Amino acid sequence: MSAVKNGDTVRVHYTGTLKNGETFDSSDGREPLEFQVGQGQVIPGFDKGLLDMTVGEKKSVEIPVKEAYGERDEKLIWNVDKSQLPEDLEPQKGQMLQSVQEDGTRIEVKITDVQDSKVILDANHPLAGEDLTFAIELMEIV
Repeated sequence: MSAVKNGDTVRVHYTGTLKNGETFDSSDGREPLEFQVGQGQVIPGFDKGLLDMTVGEKKSVEIPVKEAYGERDEKLIWNVDKSQLPEDLEPQKGQMLQSVQEDGTRIEVKITDVQDSKVILDANHPLAGEDLTFAIELMEIV
């Protein structure tokens, strides 16, 4: 039976949890996730965890911060004057927005605080700074 190696296209079912056991994502009830191993389509620790797995195998993979979404970066937290937001926007804590960067790239940001004349935006990935655990089942090597 062949084992997963870099460059293989695989189909997997997975459940991702935080250290406290909270599930943050799962393929449960959906088609398996399909991607090419080692091509940067998933976080590095997920790629590494699949290497040498065989079809039908299940395992749990613990992924440290540095192999997941990295540490939180304080440079990605911005104070923005409310006048820079669209006029029809009523900013609320927890709200997700899209920001267009100088190079035209769009990124998602989260409003973490609303003050009198400004809002605090956080462009860190929601899972930055978190160690992750994935329960993975290899369904197929395509």
